[in-house]
Amino acid sequence: MSIFFSLCQFSDRVAIIDDKDNIYTYAELNKLCDEFSKNILSSTKKLIFILCQNSIETIVAYLACLQTENVAVLIDAKINKGFLENLINTYSPDYIWSPEKIYSKTEYKFGVYRLTELSPSNNIVINPSLHLLLSTSGSTGSPKMIKLTKENLQANALSISQYLKLNEQERAITSLPLHYSYGLSVLNSHLLVGATLLLTNHSVVTKSFWEFFTVEKASSFAGVPYTYEMLRKLKFFEMDLPSIRYMTQAGGKLNPKLVQEYAKFSKESGFEFYVMYGQTEATARIAYLPPEDALIKYDCIGLAIPEGELWLNDENGNIINKPNLEGELMYSGPNVMMGYAKSRKDLKKVDNLRGVLRTGDVAYFDKYQYFYITGRLKRFLKIHGNRVNLDDIEHYLKGIGFECYCGGKDDQLFIANLWPKYSEKIKKRVIEQYGFHHSIVDVIEINDIPKNDSGKILYHELFKNYL
Repeated sequence: MSIFFSLCQFSDRVAIIDDKDNIYTYAELNKLCDEFSKNILSSTKKLIFILCQNSIETIVAYLACLQTENVAVLIDAKINKGFLENLINTYSPDYIWSPEKIYSKTEYKFGVYRLTELSPSNNIVINPSLHLLLSTSGSTGSPKMIKLTKENLQANALSISQYLKLNEQERAITSLPLHYSYGLSVLNSHLLVGATLLLTNHSVVTKSFWEFFTVEKASSFAGVPYTYEMLRKLKFFEMDLPSIRYMTQAGGKLNPKLVQEYAKFSKESGFEFYVMYGQTEATARIAYLPPEDALIKYDCIGLAIPEGELWLNDENGNIINKPNLEGELMYSGPNVMMGYAKSRKDLKKVDNLRGVLRTGDVAYFDKYQYFYITGRLKRFLKIHGNRVNLDDIEHYLKGIGFECYCGGKDDQLFIANLWPKYSEKIKKRVIEQYGFHHSIVDVIEINDIPKNDSGKILYHELFKNYL
């Protein structure tokens, strides 16, 4: 069955319940998609920017775009206006679906959203296999996008539904944003099996979220490392949540001690705790750790998802066959992207990966073929589950006159600064520009920049006392 064309199959089953007490059956959801689709039907493939909230308007537009063979671009509705204008100029979208009035002409309205046609002047034909663009950069506004097909989305949703043992009785709550591949995978995998999605924009740190969770008897919860760190501070282990069947964690490496704590609590409480690993380049999920192994292999990403394969390559591209040797983690599966896009012209390109992904992560496997991540080859980290390119932030700071160098670890950004009197200003500008919480940004005052003989900055040396 297809996520995108089987909505009517579940007919009167409840598809969505939102936190304003609105209920939508699968048949009603399908009808709303049909209404939206009438406004974007065309003989040529169109590009539609969707400014996402966890709302029925976002879900309808996303599904309608894929049903009509158009391309959806999922963007955070809270995106910096300058970043949005840059994306519009870079990709020349045909339409924008937004909760705010961006342009005067409105083609269609539903709820608080309106559809605006832009009629860009370009003749670039979009590859017929392309259906979705997701950002690589979280909140940094980089125009680099990941190109996905309906087959990618379908395959990953099916794999997830298999290892999580999903069925139509599930009631998943939107604890993550829909423009984020992890949050989107929750939607896709539950629509695939005819389950119910509990739709809310409330933060997981609010009382409103947990009241909605309890009243609607949510059966699962998804979070990134930061989420689980916050839940611990909110005394999650003292909460009474009898409806929960499982919890999942991805979006970066969770502290192994916390993995043990949640695994122990879940076992005692009668539900399952899944540690997962993925990348947007593989639609969402790549590997998962079976819950029964979490107490023992708490620092492990586990096994490849169904229909996927993991292996390691050495620095010469040769396959590593022996356990406990490090190499670059490689993955193959039907959920691997078509490639990257940096502008509209890249949307016509064919799939150049053919189902094989270099993850950029360094790993090893044990004698049981369980995989362990030990580091990254490239300079990016994850903040609140979103991947952040450190070079993008450096470029921004240099552009406004600050010579700074960035490093960090998941959920902690370090900015090395040579001019102490500007430290507070630098921190403020980064927080305002990227929407980071103040607690995850540290400006370090330094006297010198370590470099090698060729002038390359030695980042490991620069941040060795902080990582």
